[in-house]
Amino acid sequence: MSRLTWLLLLLLASACAAPPNKEMDQAQGAIDAARAAGADRYAATTYNSAVEALKSANTAVAQGDYRLALNHAIESRERAQDAAREGAEARARLRSEVERTMSDVAGLMAQASTRLEAARKNRRARQSTLDQAAATVAAVNRTVQEAGEAIKEDDYAKAGPALSGVKARMEQAIAAIESAVRPPTPRRRR
Repeated sequence: MSRLTWLLLLLLASACAAPPNKEMDQAQGAIDAARAAGADRYAATTYNSAVEALKSANTAVAQGDYRLALNHAIESRERAQDAAREGAEARARLRSEVERTMSDVAGLMAQASTRLEAARKNRRARQSTLDQAAATVAAVNRTVQEAGEAIKEDDYAKAGPALSGVKARMEQAIAAIESAVRPPTPRRRR
């Protein structure tokens, strides 16, 4: 064999004779970046698969299978990059939904408060219905405050579910306030 062939074989053998530390470091860096982008909360499945692939790379290194370790490290890096992208997109989408819901609920709460105040001045209003509507408004206000705290912590995954159904509850409270001030319908005599 020629010297060139021996040199090529030596290079190939040495390429697989050392752990793929560079690729594993890149994978760890991509995982850290994905976590910083919120992928662990907003793209958990893809993020966890990236973490598992890196664990598999470490296991392969411990077993001396550096080619397999290299494959797992590259897979880990790619999945972590996907998780970062998915997490950023999901977070932005959820943030938009939460902000829209918060805005809608704030408008409904202002409307309910105004109508409740006017209804309390109406002597014919059914006070028990108004009290129930006021309790609903107060409960929704507490929920909105909790969601606001989650938003301050940049946790839209917590804020979103907390606001689930809040608009409907406010709309029902407004309808109850309106029904409390309507005069009763006269009954027909037979």
